[in-house]
Amino acid sequence: MVTSPPPVVDLRQLALFLDFDGTLVEIADHPDSITLDEGTRANLAALAGQLEGALAIVTGRAIDDVLEHLAPLALPVAGVHGLVRRTAAGAMDDMTPPAHVIEGLRRQLGNALDLDKGVLLEIKPGAIAVHFRACPDLGAACIAAAEDAVAATPGFVISHGKMVVEARSSASDKGRAIMAFLNEPPFAGRHPVFIGDDITDEDGFRAVNDAGGISIKIGGGETLARHRLDSTRACLDWLGTLAQAQRSEKTR
Repeated sequence: MVTSPPPVVDLRQLALFLDFDGTLVEIADHPDSITLDEGTRANLAALAGQLEGALAIVTGRAIDDVLEHLAPLALPVAGVHGLVRRTAAGAMDDMTPPAHVIEGLRRQLGNALDLDKGVLLEIKPGAIAVHFRACPDLGAACIAAAEDAVAATPGFVISHGKMVVEARSSASDKGRAIMAFLNEPPFAGRHPVFIGDDITDEDGFRAVNDAGGISIKIGGGETLARHRLDSTRACLDWLGTLAQAQRSEKTR
């Protein structure tokens, strides 16, 4: 699909959905090493106010992890690729599989991989991410181990990302999470905008395209998104420009 830069938008009729890693923060070697800067947090707060609360984070991270990085800003969040959702009203929509299923996956992956060589297992509600950014030479082994684990675990699928492979519940889907938000206040009746950078964001782009919204891919690569931003920095600058434009409009 040919992509173009995102259009200038009027926030009054929009619902904004944002991925986290690679979108609001630069991807780091370790998931705990990322930093959400104060300027970004301030722009998110401003945009949430201008959108009357119709701004949500849609991420592969666990919800509590995202909320910790956003604090003191509290936003609606869909975590683990939409498997768990915190609504604008603070209610939880949770499709997490039983803990013993995740523990079984953890044991199988731990037995198959040499965790002393830089492979990191990130345990989430309903998923396990195998990070190999610190040991890219082990990427093929990590992917094979995850595929074997999923083959032995009904109801789980493989997701590929940037130097990470994830075994996750097949119930998780960023597009489903976005559509669920759009059926609830304050998102209902608004046109969706979704920004993401990775393969798992394609489900979100598909849903937003089908809903007549605006899909924005960060970085290169094939995508269903209809618009593109070059980098995380370009995304943060675009969001900052959008927030400032809306502030200026209010002062006129």
